[in-house]
Amino acid sequence: QVQLVESGGGLVQAGGSLRLSCAASGSIFRLNVMGWYRQAPGKQRELVASVTSGGSTNYADFVKGRFTISRDNAKKMMYLEMNSLNPEDTAVYYCNLHQLPTYDYWGQGTQVTVSS
Repeated sequence: QVQLVESGGGLVQAGGSLRLSCAASGSIFRLNVMGWYRQAPGKQRELVASVTSGGSTNYADFVKGRFTISRDNAKKMMYLEMNSLNPEDTAVYYCNLHQLPTYDYWGQGTQVTVSS
């Protein structure tokens, strides 16, 4: 049983910063990819950034240069440092763990609201 819990969301003014955290518990026992997804009202859920168990990162074009994803395998933690936030970043942000070959786990989501 794997549990994922996000924290760090909230209300911030445009241009501000937030740091999201994802705490994992349970057995993580194979090669995996962790990522942050977000879903805004009326939009499909989209990948924001991902990081493999080996540390390789990938970013959506709309966050490159503004967001940084990282993970601490020993602490079973993943982070998303968000800078230069704008109202278009307003969404529910979800933590995801994909364990090869077929398992996907999701957190409950944390709301990020950016005011103009």
